[in-house]
Amino acid sequence: MSSLWPQRAHRLTFGLPVPGGVRAADGWEVRWRGCAVMGILNVTPDSFSDGGRYTGTEAALAQARAMRDAGALILDVGGESTRPGADPVSAAVEIDRIRPVLRALAGEGVLLSVDTLKPEVARAALEAGAHLVNDVSGLRDPAMVAVCAEAGAAACVMHMQGEPRTMQQAPHYDDVVAEVHGSLRAQAGRVRAAGVPSVLLDPGLGFGKTTEHNLALLRALPDLTGGEWPVLVGASRKGMIGRLADVPTASERDPGSLALHLHAARHGAAMVRVHAVAEHLQALRVQAALSTLEH
Repeated sequence: MSSLWPQRAHRLTFGLPVPGGVRAADGWEVRWRGCAVMGILNVTPDSFSDGGRYTGTEAALAQARAMRDAGALILDVGGESTRPGADPVSAAVEIDRIRPVLRALAGEGVLLSVDTLKPEVARAALEAGAHLVNDVSGLRDPAMVAVCAEAGAAACVMHMQGEPRTMQQAPHYDDVVAEVHGSLRAQAGRVRAAGVPSVLLDPGLGFGKTTEHNLALLRALPDLTGGEWPVLVGASRKGMIGRLADVPTASERDPGSLALHLHAARHGAAMVRVHAVAEHLQALRVQAALSTLEH
């Protein structure tokens, strides 16, 4: 059964018109089959893999357009690093980093996401042209839920134990799969009931989890993807790949990222969040063709 899931239909609903959206009874829908790609655009000086590469607006826009042209469904723009141990920045600094990029991309025919855990940053990003809020804290703050609901923005609800500066110091679960999946489903229900039009679930690999926790969640993906919510998986260049494959340099972990994301796609993930967009889309298309041949 799982080998059929790469062609499963998925959708996100928005309260306002969005690029690629079609009118539906409850708003505008973006629909796709199989596993789509969300491209990562960090306009930060300290992100773990590409910090500093895209802090200039022109460099950021060139990278964004390259990912769009390669076939990314969503571009995820972040102005604050959430790597383990990262220091927080003010909302004003974060807004100054992301707003020029979002404004420049707003009319270019691609869905835009903002990667932030601050409601005031999310509001500014949505006003600048973003369509989705990707919140690593899982919309714990009621103010973030209100921002998304008022703007008609979809949201990505991620699971994180603790907070970025300390989350990897001593993560512990009695049953990581049951706790993470249960928390995500409950939060998705609360967010939807509060008026957010659509929700993606993200198990939060590496966010308050050991390598063993991450592997358990990846093995248990069919339990999460078999439910009503589309699932996003983000393993791109993360530390678990370095530990599993002995690759200390984050920028050299794309082969391991592909392996984990192809596994996620085979087991029902609606989307993967990646640095190497073109490489992932090539691999996903070949995997989808193999699945079609098998049936």
